[in-house]
Amino acid sequence: MRPDGRRPDELRSTTIETGTLPFAEGSALIAMGDTRVLCAASVEERVPPHRKGTGRGWVTAEYGMLPRSTQTRTEREARRGRVDGRVQEIQRLIGRSLRSAVDFEALGERTITLDCDVIVADGGTRTASITGAWVALALAVRRLQEARVVQREPLRLQVAAISVGIVAGEPRLDLAYLEDAAAATDMNCVGTDDGRFIELQGTAELQPFSREEMDAMLLLAQQGMQQLFAIQTAALPPR
Repeated sequence: MRPDGRRPDELRSTTIETGTLPFAEGSALIAMGDTRVLCAASVEERVPPHRKGTGRGWVTAEYGMLPRSTQTRTEREARRGRVDGRVQEIQRLIGRSLRSAVDFEALGERTITLDCDVIVADGGTRTASITGAWVALALAVRRLQEARVVQREPLRLQVAAISVGIVAGEPRLDLAYLEDAAAATDMNCVGTDDGRFIELQGTAELQPFSREEMDAMLLLAQQGMQQLFAIQTAALPPR
């Protein structure tokens, strides 16, 4: 029995609220169970040096956790004077995942930055960030299209992410914190709406996992992401 009574293949209750930040070109508040992440997309008419003069845009991401998003207070990065390794790894994952969805020539020489701020952390913050940030990105792209700044559709794919794992000997979808802490295997999966994967991060925490267990986790992940794609689509206003 899972701590919250869900079936092994069941997502936590998931909602995405859009327009939560009035000044951002796109914003979304995603809630997956008790985990909540605020995602904002900002458009800037400039690109990194390696993109200048190419006619191609850029997408990047930043990730952070509010001090009391966790059970005990986490010191602010500004006070520490550095970005820790976990934060760097997660924001690079978010950036890589969303860049896979974008036609940079259609976007033109501009940058979209996705800021993902964790309000409450109860497992799956990086995967929730990716799923919510795609919605914020889609809203920002729509604003560019409505303003006729871009002529072609810059978004090629829909992107979502979900965690899976082996807990108490069974594959489970969308691990909350208590399950994540007890998992024998933990895997974060990022995929597209056409059934392909962008990135898989799987680690045996207690004991190695078999090919059969891996296949079972990937099947669960694909089923979960299909549900997330539907939630993302429903969150976006009709064109």
